[in-house]
Amino acid sequence: MDPIGPRQRLRITFGRGDPIKYITHLDIMRLWERLLRRARLPVSYSTAQPPRPRLALAAPLAVGVTSEGELLDVFMDARLPLVQLSRRLAAEGPLGITVAQVQEVGLGLPSLQSLVRLSEYRVTVQASVSISEMEQRIAAMLAAPSLPRQRLREKETRSYDLRPQIDSLWIANWDSAHGVLGMLLQTDERAAGRPDEVLSALGAEAEAIHRVRLILAPPKDLEPQRASQPRRHRGAA
Repeated sequence: MDPIGPRQRLRITFGRGDPIKYITHLDIMRLWERLLRRARLPVSYSTAQPPRPRLALAAPLAVGVTSEGELLDVFMDARLPLVQLSRRLAAEGPLGITVAQVQEVGLGLPSLQSLVRLSEYRVTVQASVSISEMEQRIAAMLAAPSLPRQRLREKETRSYDLRPQIDSLWIANWDSAHGVLGMLLQTDERAAGRPDEVLSALGAEAEAIHRVRLILAPPKDLEPQRASQPRRHRGAA
């Protein structure tokens, strides 16, 4: 642990594939700790007891969901060239983890978690209705002023409004057997929209859920809050 503090902050974009889609958020963190240790990277450690590697995932990914756009920040006690870092991570990456990009970001930037605003999902569903019927359901959902829902959490039923959590929703593809829906859902420190909740409200059933990317706010944009009333949202693309 360097008493002077971290010298480098990395932002890693990675994917989580089918082989590890059922592991938990905590397991993902442990997996990354092992990967970084095997890659022999000079990771910074916290001052807590016991010290922990200074890693931060942008937003937890639900169990059973695959992804290609997860974000992880890693603080380092020594600077290494990005090409060397990428090579080491690629060599040590376990089955199911795909490192897409390694970039350096400013040490003084706000926490990664505080910058997340939206998640884009690609959801494959059973085409149990026609495309026109699904278009009508999506249009009705986007036009609704509110979508009251209930969620069971820790043996307690909680009521919430799903509508503000849906930024946009569209049909990406549709045939006689399967459909693909695109979703842009709120993902910040106040709420995280869930694709399965959107599907339930649409009367659809998921075959696969895939997170395409996380959308971050620039640091200067941290203070403004989202409007309390839903703005106009786009419907089918």
